[in-house]
Amino acid sequence: MKYIIFIALFMFNGCIFQPPITVDNQADVHDETEKSPELADKSIQDLLIGEDVEKLLSLALAQTGIPYVYGGSDFYGFDCSGFVNYVYKYGVGINLPRTSKAQSDYTMKLKRNELAPGDIVFFDTSLNGSINHCGIYMGNGRFVHASSGKAYSVTTSNLDKGFYKNRFRWGGRVVN
Repeated sequence: MKYIIFIALFMFNGCIFQPPITVDNQADVHDETEKSPELADKSIQDLLIGEDVEKLLSLALAQTGIPYVYGGSDFYGFDCSGFVNYVYKYGVGINLPRTSKAQSDYTMKLKRNELAPGDIVFFDTSLNGSINHCGIYMGNGRFVHASSGKAYSVTTSNLDKGFYKNRFRWGGRVVN
């Protein structure tokens, strides 16, 4: 009897742990070397709007507590850019490049005071001049990210305090 239960759990396990289904399963995948789309002809309507931001942040915060896994890009574990990529893909159907550096090259660069909820925040955590960490800005100085630090999981942090205060480099806005 216990073998039947085990087999049944094993068979249905795949149904339980599937990523969210998106409306647009054919979103473009971007090459790591691809630069941000031209911004001159983009209107404010091309930026994320309220409903998209809510979807994005809701999905991001739902991942809180999932462990940090270097190279991880799904609900079994995330690294920072895998987390951002996953949330954008399944939250609003936008595929981003895979690494934090490539994501920073792909987005429209923003200063700290230009950030809006849903923007991506980029950091140089090793203070060596390179982008090596990212997260999603929530507003009020807070961001959600997959941390390899003390939390070692998806967590929220403050841009203006502690470890990240002097490591923030710029924000990035995805323009469709």
